[in-house]
Amino acid sequence: MRCPNDRWHWEQTMTDTPAGTRTGERMKLVTFHVGDDRFATDIFAVERVLRFTPPRPIPNVPAWLDGVIDYGGRVVPVIDLRARFELPAAPSREGARILVFVVGDEWVGAIVDKVDEVATVYESQLEPPPTIFRGLARQYLRALIRGVSDGDPVTVMLDVTELLTARERIVLDHAVASSAAEATHGG
Repeated sequence: MRCPNDRWHWEQTMTDTPAGTRTGERMKLVTFHVGDDRFATDIFAVERVLRFTPPRPIPNVPAWLDGVIDYGGRVVPVIDLRARFELPAAPSREGARILVFVVGDEWVGAIVDKVDEVATVYESQLEPPPTIFRGLARQYLRALIRGVSDGDPVTVMLDVTELLTARERIVLDHAVASSAAEATHGG
């Protein structure tokens, strides 16, 4: 259950920093949860937030690729971030969303447990990520955002351009193209 003050606390955590530390450029981030962890990504990396609907499965792809959805006239691959980050499967998809990320000229969907809000942070609040953070390799991490006080949770800022390696993109492109052709030709 969500405490009535959770929203205020989150906004305070992300924007109210001690005097003199709100420096650098301001940026807006979309915040969301995967498992017990809070994540964020630049608002300009998010094309859309969609209600969860099961993606259409495609054969011969890694287990963390849940399938594809049709969105905006495109076939969009959908990654299950829990599986990608080697977390246990969600007990339920109730409240889940698909974030459609802009990755170069492509869109990639990602299943998250819930989307919180758009928060404003300052460049000075970002810390370089360690080599590994809570089991996530540095390649996925753009920065860590610490809260105002020691008890506040850390928010992990994802680098969505690194969710897929170049090799995985090639395999994925072939699988998506095959899936699109199969859907078009009925079979």
